[in-house]
Order: sequence, then structure tokens, then C-alpha cells
Amino acid sequence: MRLLFAGSPEVALPSLDALLESHHDVVGVLTRTDSAQGRRRVMTPTPVAARAEQAGREIIRANRVDDAASEAIDALSVDLGVIVAYGGLVPKRVLAIPRLGWINLHFSLLPRWRGAAPVQRSIMAGDMVTGATVFQLVEELDAGDIFATMTAPIGAQQTAGALLKQLSFSGAGLLSGVVDSLAEGSARAVPQSGEVTLAPKLSLDDGNIDWSQPALEVHNQIRGVTPEPGASTQVAGKRLKVLEAAIARETPALPVGRIDFVSKKVFVGTATEPIELLRVHPEGRNAMDAAAWWRGLNSESEVVAS
Repeated sequence: MRLLFAGSPEVALPSLDALLESHHDVVGVLTRTDSAQGRRRVMTPTPVAARAEQAGREIIRANRVDDAASEAIDALSVDLGVIVAYGGLVPKRVLAIPRLGWINLHFSLLPRWRGAAPVQRSIMAGDMVTGATVFQLVEELDAGDIFATMTAPIGAQQTAGALLKQLSFSGAGLLSGVVDSLAEGSARAVPQSGEVTLAPKLSLDDGNIDWSQPALEVHNQIRGVTPEPGASTQVAGKRLKVLEAAIARETPALPVGRIDFVSKKVFVGTATEPIELLRVHPEGRNAMDAAAWWRGLNSESEVVAS
């Protein structure tokens, strides 16, 4: 089949690579426009655009599928549109352009966690299992009929970044199988069933740690917002990003937010067990082990995170 691939971030690359290596023809790629990156704000293509350029594929750069993008898509005469984390909505008129419509690889077990941040929200909610779903794209958000799903356990220490990377590779195989079945005419989709939950995009506020919550909820929050937007707290008037932490189940309780240094380890009090800080990124400094950060405080008075 002639395919149009729509995606932008690095997590879309395993799927794009799988389709480029298949017997199908990826004739074009839809991705977001170049953006300013790094301290020098250098205009940089999306990872998908960079890979498509290497592969010599036509690239349509658009943050939203406007009339110009729609005309470019129409001109490609594709059989199927394939979306993995494009970052924009496909309007109704464009959904009808490919002969077989569009399919979407989504990193959750739909209808649970419809939206932009399914992996992050599932970890923050304390889910033990997640997965990936390939479904028919429709106007309603992540609501189309399902072609295939796969499940994956969520590790107790796994961050959103690590889990998303894992799912991007396993999901690529799931997606390729659905594309093949659509080409063969054997694909069958079933309506979604079960409780619908939403996974809106994370904001900086989602990373502000509330130490008054139970340790498990604090730990889930830290893992869910890592690496973006990042978990943080205020210590001595400065922002401290928490890069890695663990629940200290056999450590005596501490007052909420109280930071203590015991046996060369740094602990913060919560509503239940303390949280052990493993790696942190202090404001204005490089990332470091939590013990090294603590020793650099040189504080003889009580230290509290807020």
C-alpha cells in the first residue's frame, strides 16, 4: 500500500522505521514544523522529519492540518494514513482522503487514558498494567474502533520516559501487523468498551510535589512526570528537581516535607513512609546524587521541602 506517516517525536521513530523497512511504500510524512531547541534556540526539525529526510521521503510540515497540508496529502494518493504521536488533530475532510482512512497507535489500553499523556497519567494513577492500541481514527478524541491491543506491566521504578520508549518499540510491531492485515483485507475492528478516562497534556504544575500525600502517590507522581515536565520541590527558596527517588519502606516516618540525612542517604517525609531522594538537579547546578547535594547545603538547621 501507499502510506502517509504522521508523527513528530522520537517515540514515533520505531513505527516509522518499521514501515520504511516493510513492503509497503511510505510516500510521505506529515510532521510538526521545525522549532527552536537548546540554549542557543537553534531551529531544529522533529526527529520524524530528520528520519524522513534521510530516507528521501516527501515531508509535509504543519502544526495543524490546514488547507495547504490537506492539498499536499490529497496529492499523494495514499491508501492509508498512519499516525503515531503527530501532535495535531486531523479534520474530518482529511480523514476521508486515504482509501482506508487513518489508523492511530496510542500508548494505552483504550478507552482508558484517551488524550495526549496516557503513559504519564497511567503511572501517576498507580496503574499496574498498560499497553498500546491501534484503532481507526475518527473525529472524536481516541474513540475509534480497535484493530489490535497489547499489554505491558508497569515496573515499580519505571518512569514515564522509560515506559514510553519500551512501548514505542513493541507498539511498532503491533502497528505493522495491522497495516499488513488491512492490505490483505483481513483486518477487523471492534468498538471500544469499558470506562473512559482522560489523559490531558501535563503542565509544569503537575510536577510540583505535594509531600503531604502518601509515599506511594508521591512516588507515582515523580515517575509519571519524568522526564517531562519533571518533578520539583522548593528547598531553602530554590527549585530542586527530583530525577530519581524510591519509597523508603523500612525507614522511620518523618514530618511532612522534613528532609533528613541518615546513613549517607537523603529522606523526605510524606503522609506515610519517607521518600528517598536518589538523584536531583539543583537550581543553577548540574544533576547529581542526592547525598552530594545534601552535603553541599551545609545546613545545621532543619531543612523542609515545600
